Amino acid sequence: MAQTDLPAAFGFLASAHTGGGTIPAAVFATRGRRTPLSERLPTQTVDAVLVHPDDGSGGAHACDGDVLVLFAGEIYNRDEIDDALGSAANGANASDAEVVSGLFEKYGHHAFRLINGRYAALLVAGTRVLAATDHAGSVPLYVRPEPGHVLAATEVKVLAEAGGAIRGAPVPGTRRIRRLPGVHQVPAGAVLDIRVGTGEVTVHRTWTPPVHRRLVTESEALNNVRAALEKAVIRRLPAGRRPLVVLSGGIDSSAVAALSAGAATAGIDTLSMGTDVSNEFPQARVVAEHLDSRHRELTVGSEDLLALLPHTVHAAESLDPEVIEYLLPLTALYRRIDGPPRRILTGYGADIPLGGMHREDRLPNLDTAVAYDMDTFDGLNEMSPVLSAVAGHWSTHPYWDREVLELLTVLEAGLKRRYGRDKWVLRAAMSDVLPAETVNRPKLGVHEGSGTTASFSLLVRRAGVAEDDIAAVKARVVQQLFDLTVIGGVHPDDIAVEEIIGKILAEGRR
Repeated sequence: MAQTDLPAAFGFLASAHTGGGTIPAAVFATRGRRTPLSERLPTQTVDAVLVHPDDGSGGAHACDGDVLVLFAGEIYNRDEIDDALGSAANGANASDAEVVSGLFEKYGHHAFRLINGRYAALLVAGTRVLAATDHAGSVPLYVRPEPGHVLAATEVKVLAEAGGAIRGAPVPGTRRIRRLPGVHQVPAGAVLDIRVGTGEVTVHRTWTPPVHRRLVTESEALNNVRAALEKAVIRRLPAGRRPLVVLSGGIDSSAVAALSAGAATAGIDTLSMGTDVSNEFPQARVVAEHLDSRHRELTVGSEDLLALLPHTVHAAESLDPEVIEYLLPLTALYRRIDGPPRRILTGYGADIPLGGMHREDRLPNLDTAVAYDMDTFDGLNEMSPVLSAVAGHWSTHPYWDREVLELLTVLEAGLKRRYGRDKWVLRAAMSDVLPAETVNRPKLGVHEGSGTTASFSLLVRRAGVAEDDIAAVKARVVQQLFDLTVIGGVHPDDIAVEEIIGKILAEGRR
C-alpha cells in the first residue's frame, strides 16, 4: 500500500485527566496547522492539539465509545493488518488511528506488537492511558504522568512549557529528561500503560533488537535483503507522485534511489547537499544520471551550516554531540527544499545494523559493535521527523523499516564484512541496478562527505580549544544549546554558538 504525500499528523500534545487539568501552549518546532480537540469520555477528558499538514487532521484521531486514539505518523503494514481485522476497522478506508483502535479492541496493548510503522500514539481507554512508540522510537514521545493527569507530547519542548511537576517515582526502563522533573521519554518499541488515577506506570515492551544471528547462504542473503528493502521502499512511496530521495552517491542512499526509481511510475527526484569544505556531487551525479532522476545540488557555506547547530538541537532534542553532527547537514538540506511539502526517502540508518561505520575485519568484534549500536540507539532521536517537519516535509527511512532492520541485524557478521568489503551483502544485493563505481565506493559518513565534522571542529579550534579537549567542548556546546532552545524556549536564531564556546572556555580557566 503506497502512502499519501504526508501523514494525517506530524505530532501532538495531549492532556488526559479525570478532574481538572491544564494543557500547555503548543510550542512545536514542527511546521503545520494546529487543530485543538476535546473529547469527554466516560471516565476521562482528553484535550489535545494536533500539528498536521494543511489537508486536515481527521485521520489522526479516532473516538469510539470509551476509547480515543491520537496517532502521529504512518503504518507500513496496513495490508496485513487489514486482512487480520477484516471489517472491524472499516477495511482499507479506515485511517491509521481507526486501525489502531480496531487492533486494541482485538488485542489490547499487544496491538502495538503488530504494527510496522513510523509513529507515536496515545490511546485512552477507561482509566488507562497507553503511550506507544514504533519499534525504533523514530517519532519521539514524552509523557508526564501525575495522579489524575497525564501530559504527553511528541516534542519535549512542549512539556517544558507546562511548568512545575510532581517529581514522581522513577519509571523503570525509561529515560528522564534533563531539567524536566517528572518527564519521561517512551522507550523505542514500548507502551507505557499509565493508570491515570494514581499515575502508576507499567512498561510493556513491544519490540527489542534481535541478538541471535542467522547462518544463510550468500544467495539467500542477497535475495532476502533485496526483497525486504524493495518492499520497504515501495510502502513509503507517495501514491502516483514523485518521491524525493536524498542522494549522497554512497551505497545506502543509492540503493533507496534505485529501488524508488524502479517502482515509482512518475519517476523520482534526487537531491544532494555539500558545503564549501567538501561535497559528494560527482558521486551522486553518477547515480542520478544512471537512474535518469530529476537531480539538484545544494551548496551550503560552512558558516551558514554551523549557524544551524541551535536549530538541529532544537529539532532533534538530542544531547549527543555525534548525533547532532550527523544530523546537521540533514537539517540544512531539509530547510532548503523549496516548493510544497514533500515525502522524502533517505538512506539514513543502514550503518547501525550493518556495522558500516566500523572498519573491522575481525568478525567477533564487528558483531559486538553491531550488538552495542543496536542496544544503544534509543533516545538519541536520530530518526526524529521534526528535522524535516520544521520545513513542513515528511522524512522516512527504509533501512529502519521493522522487517528490514530485523533482517539486516540477524545476518551473521561474515555477510556484512566479506571479501574485504564493508556492507558486502547490501552492495552485492544492489549490484545489478547501480553503477559498479557506486557499488564499490568506500564508505563515508553523512557528516564526513559534507565536511560537517571538520567545520564544527574548526569552529572550536578557532576559539583556542586544545585538540584533546575538542570532543568535550562540543558536548558542552550541545548541552547548553539543549538547555537554551528546548528547556528555556530561546529561539535558535537568537543564539550565537561562538559566544557559548567563549563562555565554556572562560569557565574552564577559573
